[in-house]
Amino acid sequence: MIPDVPMATLKARLAPYMHRFRPRLLDALASYERRDFLADLGAGLTVGVVALPLAMAFGIASGVKPEDGLITAVVAGLVISLLGGSNVQIGGPAGAFIVIVYGIIERYGLANLLIATMLAGVVLVAMGLFKLGALVRYVPVSIVIGFTNGIAVLIGLSQLRDLLGLAIPKMPSDFFAQIEALASNLGSFNPYAFAIGMACFGGLFLWPRIAGGKLLAGDLGRAHPVRYVARMPGPVVALVTCTAVVAIAGLPVETIGTRFGGIPRSLPTPALPDFSWTTVKHLLMPTITIALLGAIESLLCARVADNAAEMPRHDPNQELMAQGVANFVAPLVGGIPATGTIARTITNVRAGARTPVAGIVHALTILLIMLAAAPLAASVPLAALAGILLHVAWNMGEWREFARLRHFNLPYRTILVGTFLLTVIFDLTVAVEVGLMLACAFFIYRMGTQFRVLPVAPGTVLPAGVQVFELYGSLFFGAVGKIDALRGQLPADTRAVVLEMHRLVLLDTSGLEALVQLHRELRRRDIALVLANVNEQPLSLIRRSGFEAVLGVDHIVPTVAAAFDDEATA
Repeated sequence: MIPDVPMATLKARLAPYMHRFRPRLLDALASYERRDFLADLGAGLTVGVVALPLAMAFGIASGVKPEDGLITAVVAGLVISLLGGSNVQIGGPAGAFIVIVYGIIERYGLANLLIATMLAGVVLVAMGLFKLGALVRYVPVSIVIGFTNGIAVLIGLSQLRDLLGLAIPKMPSDFFAQIEALASNLGSFNPYAFAIGMACFGGLFLWPRIAGGKLLAGDLGRAHPVRYVARMPGPVVALVTCTAVVAIAGLPVETIGTRFGGIPRSLPTPALPDFSWTTVKHLLMPTITIALLGAIESLLCARVADNAAEMPRHDPNQELMAQGVANFVAPLVGGIPATGTIARTITNVRAGARTPVAGIVHALTILLIMLAAAPLAASVPLAALAGILLHVAWNMGEWREFARLRHFNLPYRTILVGTFLLTVIFDLTVAVEVGLMLACAFFIYRMGTQFRVLPVAPGTVLPAGVQVFELYGSLFFGAVGKIDALRGQLPADTRAVVLEMHRLVLLDTSGLEALVQLHRELRRRDIALVLANVNEQPLSLIRRSGFEAVLGVDHIVPTVAAAFDDEATA
């Protein structure tokens, strides 16, 4: 019979293990002032304009319609700001998800992508609720850099079709299949699309220098119109300029209108995607992939924001729960996976944002522009969006890490390069899994090499027949071989072995079993085993396991000198 536990009692028992749901917005509004609103309003309008072209580009590159990217930016961005654990983080569709989403759609279909996203939302909420936000920080930086650079390469590769204007009906998701498709369709190269895309790509690199230099901000007065142009975000300037050139010159390039038929001027009606439990069982890996990447990206972004802004640090568990709710809600209106976005968050910080209200303004700004100016988006050339995404991919990758690899050890190089190649050739899930296994294997090897069994310093006077060895480090399953090897190092006249354990910081059950086996072997040879100066953790395990009783209380002594007593070494 299962005991009937009252709900109040159950909640009280689980409370220490569960995170209290409290959005950062509540704390921010408690002391909110007019100047805070003005700062958030300006920052929200700025980042909303920046996010508009990126949302469309991310949607198209992910294999969905541009309005799906916009809807994600509006709905998920609004929910993340309302419920999140950061003052300044901006959520929405992210470049890191492009390759993942495209591959899931290719393999499982759009409806199943929406289901996997909602399931990932549930996983993210559970992770935050049970205080697992800190665990994401334990992912080695070599793995993060490896898969981030790999995703950046895949984003760049996926944009070559629109950059070159190639007549490829649909790009495959596999790396080698993409290369084959691009190579076999080079005959349809469109020089106009290439010129537009490269002009956009190059312009995004030059714009910060132009806008911040004498060309646009020289000795002009504060109210000069050119100064207002200089303050406009680079992606917006590039998109408007390229669209105007294509429209005025009538260049034969593909646009949002020719491929997608434009963007609707309203939000879709919320609806559950069609699914069956049979299908859901096959979506385990896509769900884990979306949840894992969403958690890593959002918390990395929040940490970057903490370092860039002088305000309270983010709450990782609350942020995960907000990301989970956003990813559960967005698919109801056709949205794709969302997470924290570093570029837009940093833009938000630099624009002067103080509270999550700036993120709310950002989402509403995108919504208003979408509703008011949707017909104009039909003229946007896809080559320009490809140029913007190439710039995003370039900034996403930490390319200098490849040049710096020679300064790091072999495990770091192996994990980073291995994760990078597996991300490019296979997929993110395989890359992270293998990367974590390699990281664990190298860590175990390194910790095993740090454990040492050394004889007492030469010249030390010891009683006849007594051998003293000092243990250093952690005696765990990766280091037990050194204890086994100890048996063959004993002279024939040995009558007692003393293990000095002051520098033994950790003992696990495998290490304990090695000591038990050593004791049995020594006892068969009439040799006493004495443990001296045992630290708290090893001593606790020795007592709880019953080994203290087997060894004898008098054979665990406080100092090596005490082990020389006749009683201890008898």
